[in-house]
Amino acid sequence: MEIEDFLHTLPGVKDIAAIGFPDERLGEVVTVIIDVVPGKTLTGEDVLKYCEKLPKYKRPQKVFFGEVPRNPTGKIEKPKLRKKYFGMVESFKIK
Repeated sequence: MEIEDFLHTLPGVKDIAAIGFPDERLGEVVTVIIDVVPGKTLTGEDVLKYCEKLPKYKRPQKVFFGEVPRNPTGKIEKPKLRKKYFGMVESFKIK
C-alpha cells in the first residue's frame, strides 16, 4: 500500500498496483503495474528513477504497464494481476 501511495504522486500515473512475485534469491520481489494517464508517457526507467527516493528493499524490481482491474467496491484485483503477469516474470531475469 505504501508503494502504491508513493507512486500515485508520480505525474502521469492514473492507477497503480504493487504485488509480490517469486524470486529465486529473495523469495519475492516488488513488481508494479501502472495504468498511465491517457496522453502521458512513462517508461520503466522513469518509474525506477522516481523510486530511488524509497528504501532499497521497497523499490520495484519490475514495472509493467496496463490496466489495473478493480472490483465493484474499488479494491484492486491482485489475484487477476498475478495470473495475467506471472508467466511473463519467468521469461526474463530480474536484476
